[in-house]
Amino acid sequence: MDKEGTKEKFGDYLIDVSKYVITAVLITASFNDISSSRVLMYVIGVSVAVLTLLWGLFYFRKKK
Repeated sequence: MDKEGTKEKFGDYLIDVSKYVITAVLITASFNDISSSRVLMYVIGVSVAVLTLLWGLFYFRKKK
C-alpha cells in the first residue's frame, strides 16, 4: 500500500472516531441523569469530536 492510501485510511479512521464520540456523548446524555456535569460532558465530547474530524479531514487534502 502506498503512502497516500495509508493517509486516506487513517483519515477515514479518524472521521469514524469523531462519529463514535458524538454518538457516545448523545447516548450517555440520554440514558444518564448527570445534570451537574452535563455541560462539561458536551463541551469535552464535542471538542474531541471536532478535533478528530479536522485531523481526519487534514489527511484527505489533495496535494497539487
